[in-house]
Amino acid sequence: MSTPHVVVVMGVAGTGKTTIGPLLAARLGVPYAEGDDFHPQANIAKMSAGTPLDDDDRWPWLDAIGAWAHERAGLGGVVSCSALKRSYRDRLRAEAPGVVFVHLTGDRALIEDRMTHRQGHFMPTALLDSQFATLQSLGADEAGVAVDVAGSPEEITERAAKALDELPRSDS
Repeated sequence: MSTPHVVVVMGVAGTGKTTIGPLLAARLGVPYAEGDDFHPQANIAKMSAGTPLDDDDRWPWLDAIGAWAHERAGLGGVVSCSALKRSYRDRLRAEAPGVVFVHLTGDRALIEDRMTHRQGHFMPTALLDSQFATLQSLGADEAGVAVDVAGSPEEITERAAKALDELPRSDS
């Protein structure tokens, strides 16, 4: 019998990771963890001030997410994490080798519009350009799928679940 995936819902700010992540977890029947909750307070303060994080800021955050994913190996789970660079995804895979990615993608104007209208989030729209500049799409050798964010959260979640169903299952 195949084991459930541990899924990282990734993408630039405003793609809907925090919306799609819990919906996808519910659809898959596994727990959800909000990636932003793994950030130390210093990271949140830095981003709230409009300053992009550097890699030194991100390593402990990625390690904490990777540790959560490792604990869920064989059980399944969904966690949100921007995972914009290949090196960040490599770091997550070092902790949790069987992790797969759902890369939420979309039109920049749509994403900016969504960011402008969301409330209570520390990431300002001003950092969107730095997010797109940093983004490295999934490589052909990376386990994962790209899912367009046009449409309702339910439609996006369904597309993600169907795409994940087509991936081979891992026993790790």
